[in-house]
Amino acid sequence: MKLDGNTILLTGGASGIGLALATALQKRGNTVIITGRDQAKLDKAKQAVPELHVIQSDVARVADIDALFAKVTEEFPKLNVLINNAGVMRTINLNKHDGSLEDLTSEIDINLSGPIRMVRRFLPQLAKQDSAAIVNVSSGLAFVPLPINPVYCATKAGLHSFTLSLRAQLKKTRVKVFEIAPPATATELLGDPSSPDLKGVSVMSVDDLVKASLEGLARDRLEIRPGQANQLRFMNRVAPDFIFGQLSKTVDRMLAD
Repeated sequence: MKLDGNTILLTGGASGIGLALATALQKRGNTVIITGRDQAKLDKAKQAVPELHVIQSDVARVADIDALFAKVTEEFPKLNVLINNAGVMRTINLNKHDGSLEDLTSEIDINLSGPIRMVRRFLPQLAKQDSAAIVNVSSGLAFVPLPINPVYCATKAGLHSFTLSLRAQLKKTRVKVFEIAPPATATELLGDPSSPDLKGVSVMSVDDLVKASLEGLARDRLEIRPGQANQLRFMNRVAPDFIFGQLSKTVDRMLAD
């Protein structure tokens, strides 16, 4: 994938991995549009990197996606890269969850339904370009779940599966389909890196993750698994019961609370 001269739309770009990716891509000579639900965070990102274009939009809302498509394709007709990065991760005790059913599945709306709908809406636009790409940001937990985050892990496994199918269906088009599966990364989504649940986990810096991701994209590596994400995939193939047992230890601490 060519990493300069693109027009890129990146969801969830106001903080964390999304903002770091957007910043790095902008510095390489790309036009970068970021979206997010929180206008205050978008404004802060714009102050930090004035060259970014910001649009408030929620991938969990179909109306927002439709409005985003109309605005972006009118103002940025050369759009050729879509990066589906928006995501949330929650610790959920299914024994105690007392929220609504809608709240319980809200991660599905953002992490899985959102990217699927974004792809469907923007694919005709991408397919018109001479060179285009879709980049879905999943997780190392797409390959083996961390049971204290049951819905999050299910969405990332679903996004990984969807990406495989999408890549197969687009193989005769000019649209390349990539997946970035980050390991535990030092962002606010991860939470407190000193948490007992992260004992023994090698937390990757955002800068290292972005560097590995861009190197993978430049080499046309379709599935990019930096750091321990690659180890999780390998362990889930050679010793699935063992690695799942290790990650399940977090449940014991949750149930003890």
